[in-house]
Amino acid sequence: MRSGGSKNTLILTGRAVGGTIGIFCNFYAVDHLVIADANMMNKLSPFFAILFSFFLLKEKVKPYQLLAVIAAFTGAMFILKPGQGIVSFPALIGMIGGMGAGFAYANVRLASERGVPGPFIVFFFSVFSCLAAVPVMLPVIKAVTIRQLMLLLGAGLAATGGQFSVTAAYSAAPAREISVYDYTQILFSALMGYLFLGEIPDGSSLIGYVIIIAAGVYMFFAQRRAEK
Repeated sequence: MRSGGSKNTLILTGRAVGGTIGIFCNFYAVDHLVIADANMMNKLSPFFAILFSFFLLKEKVKPYQLLAVIAAFTGAMFILKPGQGIVSFPALIGMIGGMGAGFAYANVRLASERGVPGPFIVFFFSVFSCLAAVPVMLPVIKAVTIRQLMLLLGAGLAATGGQFSVTAAYSAAPAREISVYDYTQILFSALMGYLFLGEIPDGSSLIGYVIIIAAGVYMFFAQRRAEK
């Protein structure tokens, strides 16, 4: 397994730094915002991925793809409800987390194009993020219960599976074609929130879900027409 030299090491470091910032900021946002707002601030990452892909990968954004992204952003506004105090320090941190994740996704694509294997990208990021967490963890470390340990293990397994899946997706297709589908997480978040936390989205959020799903479906069929 090869990393590909110093240039690829720089790309891998950029991916790891962006991903680590994304994780830390998202954890902070989840702790200080309602889960829906924190999740949506993190879901700004696909927009940043498209922006960074334009500069790093020189990927062109087609009109229908831009339209789908604008529609998805419009749907996100219905969920974010900016008129209800979303512009706050925790929300800003959440947005920075989305930017870090978007930067990481673009670097995943760049590293893959340079021949770096997907598992090595995940390994590099995992080691980097774990080491970066040590100075933050040590001052507040304490014993955990069996239930807390099981929850942490479950979160770790889910995150690991997600990392392999995201890496494979961004390795196989341009970021502008993959990133919009990241918004399907909204559906899963809403479902899990209902099943495990008893959360029911309000009418405005449901409108946002419909708009975002429509944008994803439009993106899929438009891409198929373009390929034909």
